[in-house]
Amino acid sequence: MGSPHPGPPRQTDRLPSDAALDTDQLRQLIRDGRVSDVPRHAGRVIDTSADPYEVARAHLMKLGALIILGRTGECPAVVDRANAALQRQPDPALLGEFHALAGFVAHIEGSLDRCVMHLVSAGRVLQTVERLDITAADAWCDLAIAYSWVGFHEQATDAARRGLRIAEDSGLSVIEHISTEIGVRSAVSYDHRGDSERCRAELADLLHDTSRVLANLGGLAALRPDQLPYMEYAAARLAAMGHADAALPVTRSGGRSIRIPDAMELSELSAVCRAIAERRTDEALRRLDRVTVDPRTLGAAEVHRLRALAHAAASDHVAADAADRAAFRVASADLERVRALFVDGIAVRIDHEELRRTVGRYAGEALSDPLTGLPNRRHLEQRVEAISRTREQAVLGIIDLDDFKAVNTVHGHLTGDLVLQRVAGALIRVLRRRDFLARYGGDEFVVILPSATRAEAEIIGARLADAVRGEDWESLAPGTPVSASIGWAELHESTDLIDAFRKADREMFGAKKSAKISGG
Repeated sequence: MGSPHPGPPRQTDRLPSDAALDTDQLRQLIRDGRVSDVPRHAGRVIDTSADPYEVARAHLMKLGALIILGRTGECPAVVDRANAALQRQPDPALLGEFHALAGFVAHIEGSLDRCVMHLVSAGRVLQTVERLDITAADAWCDLAIAYSWVGFHEQATDAARRGLRIAEDSGLSVIEHISTEIGVRSAVSYDHRGDSERCRAELADLLHDTSRVLANLGGLAALRPDQLPYMEYAAARLAAMGHADAALPVTRSGGRSIRIPDAMELSELSAVCRAIAERRTDEALRRLDRVTVDPRTLGAAEVHRLRALAHAAASDHVAADAADRAAFRVASADLERVRALFVDGIAVRIDHEELRRTVGRYAGEALSDPLTGLPNRRHLEQRVEAISRTREQAVLGIIDLDDFKAVNTVHGHLTGDLVLQRVAGALIRVLRRRDFLARYGGDEFVVILPSATRAEAEIIGARLADAVRGEDWESLAPGTPVSASIGWAELHESTDLIDAFRKADREMFGAKKSAKISGG
């Protein structure tokens, strides 16, 4: 996304408000701290440029700016448009950047499942990049920040090193690709889990190593303004923990400030840490009572841990112990979410393998739905014709997802596609080996149960509906539960196929209506 970067006024600082910019200039706006100007200018590039690469990159610049600005409600629609643009311009570095930013958005929405899927996809596609330039370096650095934000600090550190290495090898500005926030989040995460010594060591190393790099580049004034608050917080946090070198010379030294949410939060928390270090514990606790901190800035446990340090400095060890327990409890909750994600991931993998084996029994790509891998409408028609020729008894079912439009509206079409894939796996898991499942179109599936009675179909239908309802939709599409309604019609030698579809369709809509009346 190209993080804010200070320095002398550049050409973008003198541009009139209606100037037409290219994407390099959009990136410069972000680095100069003029993030709020980016969405408007990016829109002009998208509307006027004939270059697919520029259009795709402009979508990503806009998305990155919206994330920085906290305008998260606008992000899902931009994710969809960026994805569409990248279908026309599948540049690997841009695809990696897209998945990194989409991971940000998924995490903001509360979907750790979808977030991690995007972040892993970003890493994989970025490893295929052959043109190691500023776009690739930016993508790796944004992936690092995304991993750090979610709490996967080892992966964040690895991605950050890759981005920095590309910058060094390509002769790019190293200072633009230093992310002190990654080191700070990693360090305090150890303190949240009881390893204060490692926290101290990592913060001290971060301050020393970054100061050494900056020494020949103009000092702290050269540091990006979005990263400077993290350097200041590292020094203040060390002081609050009683570090022997608490008076580390970290000052703004002419660096420009940036008014984005995490910078303001860090400024307040730095003041808390200084108050703790100077034994002004009542002031520190009052500030903590007033402060509102996004848990992504330093982890949800940080405020609890600072409260524990303040109570300890005031020799109130009972209160300090209670606050530490709260910090550990919050930090442990994140680990539980990761464990749940791991188990869910194994379940999805098993479903995928079952779906792959099932689809493998069907004919080639011309008869398969590209999204779910299921048989498509053409294949369904062939199967129904075969049943009609052999006069085989069967039951046909139409499965339609309830209020699926809400998923696309709230989370975007990419998430909608993931939901459809997950539904396909859930349905296959329930069906018998001889049953036939196809995606008919949109959010509608059709199942054929050979040699089944209507009573058997009702039993299988209940299992199908339970399978869809029982998926962990909150982890994939938070706030938009997914369920299905099913209608049935018998197929036999005297059945008109069109009439059977109509009958099943009417029954399915009746089931939807009944579910709404009953509140189901």
